Amino acid sequence: MRFLTSNLIDIDYLQWLIWLLSPIVISFLLPLTILLFFYCSALFLHVYRHRNRITAIKEAVRAGDYWDGARQAIATFWDAHGWIYHGYEVKGLDNIPDSGPALIVYYHGALPLDYYYLLSKTYLHKNRLIKAVGDKFLFSIPGWKLMMEVFHVFPGTLKTCTQVLQRGDLLSIAPGGVREAQFGDNRYKLIWGNRIGFAKVAIASKAPIVPVFTVNLREAFRSVSFGQSWFERVYDKTRLPIVPIYGGFPVKMTTFIGEPIPYKPNRTPEELAALTAEAIEKLIQENQRIPGSIWRAIFDRFKSS
Repeated sequence: MRFLTSNLIDIDYLQWLIWLLSPIVISFLLPLTILLFFYCSALFLHVYRHRNRITAIKEAVRAGDYWDGARQAIATFWDAHGWIYHGYEVKGLDNIPDSGPALIVYYHGALPLDYYYLLSKTYLHKNRLIKAVGDKFLFSIPGWKLMMEVFHVFPGTLKTCTQVLQRGDLLSIAPGGVREAQFGDNRYKLIWGNRIGFAKVAIASKAPIVPVFTVNLREAFRSVSFGQSWFERVYDKTRLPIVPIYGGFPVKMTTFIGEPIPYKPNRTPEELAALTAEAIEKLIQENQRIPGSIWRAIFDRFKSS
C-alpha cells in the first residue's frame, strides 16, 4: 500500500506546493480572523443583553449606562489585540479633548483596524466613546445591528452629525470612506474627491477637527491591485465593497493624532476641508515611509522607540 501511494503521489512535489501556496492562503485567511473577532464581540453583546434582568437593572441604575460594562470588556479585548499583534501605540492622545465636542477625521485603510484600536484606547483612557459615521452596508451585515447600536455607529447626515457634536460628544468620519478603503494603496494618497460634508458638520456645530493617521495601516491589510478599473466600475453602480483584501500581517502600527483645527466663523467648508486634508497629508509625510513595505513594517516592531 505504501509503495502504491508513493507512486501515485509525488511527496516532494506536494511538500513544495504546500510551501509555495501557504503564504497566499494565509494572507487571505487572516482577514477572516478579524471578522471572527467582530462576531465574537457581537455575540458577547447578545449574551450580555440577555443575562439576569434584575442584576442588569440594578447595575444600570447605579452606573447610569447599561452597556458601559460591555463596552469596557470589548475595548479591553481590542486594546490587548492591538498591543500583542501590532505593538500598537498612540501618539498625541491628549489632542482628543477630555470633554466637549471634537470631530475626528482619519485616513481609511483597507480595513480600519486602527480605528477600532483608537476607539478602545479613548474609551479606556479617557472614558469617552467616539461615535462614528459608518457606511450603509455595515447595517445589513447579519449579527452586527446590536454592535452598531451599542457603539453608536450610524449612517450620518449633516443634521444627525451636527446634533451629536452639539451635545458635546466625539464623532469620527473618514471622508474617503469605502472608496478610499478599496482603491487606496501603499502610497497613502487621500481619495476624498470633493467631499466637504464633514467640514460643514464641523462649522455648523462649531467643533474642532482632530486629524488622525496610522503608520503602516496599508501594510497590515491591502486591497488586491489587479482589476481595479473593473472593480471601480462595479463599485460605482453598487456601492458595495467588492475588492478582495488580504493581509493580517503583524506590522508595527502607530496612530498619530494631530493638533486640533479650531473653529473659525469666517472659514468656508471648502477651506476647512482643504486644511484638514493638508493636516493629514503632513502626518503621512512626517511619519510614513512611502511607498509602504510590508517587510520593513514588520521589522519596525523590533526598533527601539
